[in-house]
Amino acid sequence: MPARIEPDRSHPREWVTIDDPHEERTWLFDVTFLVSPWTCIYGHGCQGVLTGPAPELEQGCCSYGAHFTGKEDARRVERVAADLGPELWQFHDQGRKKGVVVTLDDGDLGTRMVKGACIFLNRPGFAGGAGCALHKAAEARGVSHVETKPDVCWQVPLRREDATGDDGRVTSTVKEWGRQHWGDGGLDFHWWCTEAPEAFVGQQPVYVSMRAELEAMAGSVVYRQLADYLDQRTTSDPVPVPLPHPTVKATARP
Repeated sequence: MPARIEPDRSHPREWVTIDDPHEERTWLFDVTFLVSPWTCIYGHGCQGVLTGPAPELEQGCCSYGAHFTGKEDARRVERVAADLGPELWQFHDQGRKKGVVVTLDDGDLGTRMVKGACIFLNRPGFAGGAGCALHKAAEARGVSHVETKPDVCWQVPLRREDATGDDGRVTSTVKEWGRQHWGDGGLDFHWWCTEAPEAFVGQQPVYVSMRAELEAMAGSVVYRQLADYLDQRTTSDPVPVPLPHPTVKATARP
């Protein structure tokens, strides 16, 4: 399981590769992010992704709705929405009347927008609590939000990219989602969580806190290999010093 350093002198990162035992695929994981203490701070300092700070709106990264990865992703969310009641979902009536999936200008499917944000986003003051109704549905059912939310929503800030080589072998890269991955609109974000030191305050490394997401992306066997490797790094002698995440490194400078 060879590890390597990405050749970026300004923001070097460590990566690890794992060969998938079940298919012609090599996984490439961003160790620098996965061992960092990043955590979602929605409702606890998240400034949102508008063009200016707006923590009071509690929109998080839901201001522009979600792009579905395909019809299967959209249908799964529709099925969850069909079972959601008004006690958990502020815009329940609008969802029932108009539906929750729309065709976007680029032809992709996305969530419907209501009053300037995703139809599933409960606003501050809602009796059921602010935040994603699909996330609340997962909590109420005692399941992972991987089962209830659009793919892009449960993955963020992890991102998977697949590339097929000339020999047919696939390389799947799992790394952090940066503002550049949102296209031109991402450059207008006033704030993005993986660039914010206040989000690197978790009690566990990302590979532990986001186990469900990583297993959904790569499968339980590959995840176990990844976790075993990263666990062993903390008990080996000598213990390797991980490369600090660029955001954490920047805040540590005098």
